[in-house]
Amino acid sequence: MNVSEVKKKILEILWEAGKPMRSLEIAKQTGLSIRSSTMHLIGLRKAEYVSTPEKGYYAITNPGKEMIGLPRVDKKRASEILRSVPLEKAFHFYTDINQYTGFYATSLNDFSNKIQTIDIRSIEFHMPRGDFEFWFHNQGDLELAKRMGLIKGMRLSGEDLRRKIYEIIKPRCEELASL
Repeated sequence: MNVSEVKKKILEILWEAGKPMRSLEIAKQTGLSIRSSTMHLIGLRKAEYVSTPEKGYYAITNPGKEMIGLPRVDKKRASEILRSVPLEKAFHFYTDINQYTGFYATSLNDFSNKIQTIDIRSIEFHMPRGDFEFWFHNQGDLELAKRMGLIKGMRLSGEDLRRKIYEIIKPRCEELASL
């Protein structure tokens, strides 16, 4: 199916939300009427790019993610993303240039755990530099890297930043582990 720019925009909105949305919410974000938004969603559902996890709500599917340029993640790929890496490839937490915290993460799950307790200055140091995005990309998780880019654009700080990062990483770990 050839997907129009409007349908791609709808898929991107669903992906960025990271949760099921109503047609009304999508209409507001696209500037479409509710009727038009619903018709596009019905077409995307027939093409299996979106699903309806509950009545009146739409969520992006894996084929929908592929349609907007995210790579397919199968069981083997998920295993590679979740694997532990050697110390030299681990994520090392700093609070500034040459100010190493002494903490590192060797896997996505380890990162998820450490992000909850690491000095907030470290998170605020790494986020604007794109260090998290880069490490997730090197781990093979392009989707998570892209999500970190979205968070970076929100310009959050302090505990709000920590919470948002954790809210993205923890479900991603669970999603990959379930494959």
